[in-house]
Amino acid sequence: MMKRMIQAVGLIMGALTGQELSAWRSTGAAAWMDPVLGAPAAMSAGGGSYGAVIGAFVGLLAATALAGPLTRALQQGIDRAAGVPASDMLPGAAGLVLGVGFAVLLYPFVSDIPRVGPLLAAVTASVLAYAGVAIAVRKKEEIGEWLRLRRTAEPPKEEQSRYEEHKILDTSVIIDGRIADICKTGFIEGTLVIPEFVLEELQHIADSSDLLKRNRGRRGLDILNKIQKELDVKVLIYEEAVEEPGEVDSKLVKLAKAMRGKVVTNDFNLNKVCELQGVSVLNINDLANAVKPVVLPGEEIVVQVIKDGKEHGQGVAYLDDGTMIVVEGGRDFIGTTMEVLVTSVLQTSAGRMIFAKPKLLEKAL
Repeated sequence: MMKRMIQAVGLIMGALTGQELSAWRSTGAAAWMDPVLGAPAAMSAGGGSYGAVIGAFVGLLAATALAGPLTRALQQGIDRAAGVPASDMLPGAAGLVLGVGFAVLLYPFVSDIPRVGPLLAAVTASVLAYAGVAIAVRKKEEIGEWLRLRRTAEPPKEEQSRYEEHKILDTSVIIDGRIADICKTGFIEGTLVIPEFVLEELQHIADSSDLLKRNRGRRGLDILNKIQKELDVKVLIYEEAVEEPGEVDSKLVKLAKAMRGKVVTNDFNLNKVCELQGVSVLNINDLANAVKPVVLPGEEIVVQVIKDGKEHGQGVAYLDDGTMIVVEGGRDFIGTTMEVLVTSVLQTSAGRMIFAKPKLLEKAL
């Protein structure tokens, strides 16, 4: 089919070229023939038809000889174009349009140059088209990033009032249960998202043969049921499966990136992974630490020493909110309630730790 098309084009181009050459020769012969006898006109008509036939025959022969190489070259070009990724083809097409547009703007000035104007215009158009394609392909990542930022930087004005940020819950924060109390106070805004793979993990924990794990899984399911039915919070069960293999934490990070949401967790390791991946995190432990009563060095508090510490002579006590207090020299006072003097406070994402010493020892000194 391609060969026949090339032959047809060669036939037509040859006929037109032969006719034009015959007309040019006839016009040149008119300089010495008598215009009254009308011989040039008759010769031009006859010569034009004769030249068209000869030109068509020559064009057909040339097209037949070149049909094979042209077909192979065209097929190779098609194969190479088909192998170009769409991510390169679209920016390349845009660059081609821009290059040709610049060539069109320059055409009136370049084409007016004597003798070489048309040829120079064609060369300029080819160079600008190639340059546009090359630049666009090399800058495709920057162009794509710019378009993505323009599209996602800010919701349309008519949608800003309806925009709600997604809070994606992980398994640990659901089992913990404090998320229900936080939602009840109204500090969590937007939509709570519970991915399907988190529900599957909760169900797997609830079906465990280990009693402790089974109770934790059932507690998590009860917390979700409470949030859905008793609290005035929008809950979305995300059922679209994440095809990429991996652990629940990695799927949560990918889902948060896709939804442009925040991960709600109390898992210290997941918190660090999200920070490395550039995903916003709401850590329940950080919130709990932020609202704990502030204890400063030098203050006196009443605690009950309940067990030994890691170091020799240390005792361990706890505040009502669960904050651990390490009492230096408190081992001798295990099981008793006593006043201690705060010496230092250590604050981390994992929690708050208070170091103190018995007030009786301070008075003795």
